[in-house]
Amino acid sequence: METLEETELCFPQYNTSCKKMTYSYLEAKLIYCLLSCISLLTVVLNLLVIISISHFRQLHTTTNLLLLSLAVADFLVGFLQMPAAILLFRGCWILGDLICAAIYFLGYLTVSVSVGNMVLISVDRYMAICDPMFYSTKVTLKRVQYCVCLCWICSAVHSSWILRDFLKEPERYKICHGECVVISTSAEGIVDLIVTFLGPILVIILLYMRVFVVAVSQARAMRSHITAVTLQRSETVKTKRSEMKAARTLGVVVAMFLLCSCPYYCFAVATMNNLIAATSSGVETWLVYFNSCLNPVIYVFFYPWFRKSVKHIITLQILQPGSSQTNLL
Repeated sequence: METLEETELCFPQYNTSCKKMTYSYLEAKLIYCLLSCISLLTVVLNLLVIISISHFRQLHTTTNLLLLSLAVADFLVGFLQMPAAILLFRGCWILGDLICAAIYFLGYLTVSVSVGNMVLISVDRYMAICDPMFYSTKVTLKRVQYCVCLCWICSAVHSSWILRDFLKEPERYKICHGECVVISTSAEGIVDLIVTFLGPILVIILLYMRVFVVAVSQARAMRSHITAVTLQRSETVKTKRSEMKAARTLGVVVAMFLLCSCPYYCFAVATMNNLIAATSSGVETWLVYFNSCLNPVIYVFFYPWFRKSVKHIITLQILQPGSSQTNLL
């Protein structure tokens, strides 16, 4: 989209002020409305996921705990990252250097946490499909809680390391007053690329390839023995089908994450030379943000329990005594 010639300053009182980017009235209105709607939808949908899994005890499972952690990260993207990106839409940052540093830190944190959760989800499905006999003993709520906490801590450490110089001096990369930008060295960019994209992608692909092979073999076995199952065997088949359906659903979540993240990291690789300039207003960045809105939409289509829980929340049935014990499955 072409910008018009601009002479208006973000801060006219400063000679070093950045210039505003201007768009036609219709373009600006459409873009603001679209981005605002995406932000609002991301906040509302992920808040519904958080309330559902937190409130209904039947949903307190190991897999749903990973979805809860993912929803919290997605909620932060919609509640803080997207509005900040909308503020930067015209190229003017008005909230100061400290908030600018906090926003960039939160951006790296939420992406890292999302990637970590995707890896944990892949491991969870691998254990459920490939090692079902020991899944309930190896994958416990307590262990998953530790893994989620470790994921957030490691993500915070990684983000702090990537932005260590910027966090110390948020204004060091500013060319003009009203700019919010961070510049990382190529070494930091390569580390971030490996830790938050290439490495996790390799792990996720290998795990899901194994899950796919095992799921296909199990499906063939179930079809060949479907006429000879006993009641106990029938329950086992039902459980396996449930696990494989969950694997397919979460596979869609992982696939959409990879599709939305690839343009951002491809752009980072393409522009990698001596320095990598990162902005929070690019189309590729908004595609990463948009993935935070897609996850709960996927749950709506694939998880009946989510649709039921949303109905209970919207109709305020969760305010009734004992509503946390509601059967949603």
